[in-house]
Amino acid sequence: MDTPHFPIYMDYSATNPCDPRVVDAMIPWLREHFGNPASRSHAWGWEAEAAVEKAREQIADLIGADPREIVWTSGATESNNLALKGAAHFYKTKGKHIITVKTEHKAVLDTCRELERQGFEVTYLDVQTDGLLNLDALKAAIRPDTILVSVMFVNNEIGVIQDIPAIGALCREKGIIFHVDAAQATG
Repeated sequence: MDTPHFPIYMDYSATNPCDPRVVDAMIPWLREHFGNPASRSHAWGWEAEAAVEKAREQIADLIGADPREIVWTSGATESNNLALKGAAHFYKTKGKHIITVKTEHKAVLDTCRELERQGFEVTYLDVQTDGLLNLDALKAAIRPDTILVSVMFVNNEIGVIQDIPAIGALCREKGIIFHVDAAQATG
């Protein structure tokens, strides 16, 4: 019988080893093709810009978006901050009420707490025993001053998949911005 090797890593939702195929694909860009994509005065920059734009198209294809909608950030935490704070502050003259779920990623919950300190009101909804958001509870929480709903697509800890199309339809019907943390959903 094989003896288990310790420690056993059980946080693959947070981060995991890079696929060797990805490492192999990136090595040339780290060693030889290191140009700045914003540098348009030399071939290294042109080559890097073309690679970034190709990657933008690939990501857009993966999620069914227009490449012009893809904004590069350092990761999901920065993306969530940018989306939540940007939408909240842009629409604050319409209202200051935000709805999210108690099981959201810490990055979303921390951002919501910061928005509360800035004068926004946040409703934190419970989930059902299966981890799903109750759509009736969401409907009941919506107010005339609700400007934003934030729901994680795939939960990073329990793996539950929320009904994003139904939640999105409700938000669209009510004219509310719908933010989805989909960091765990692709692939």
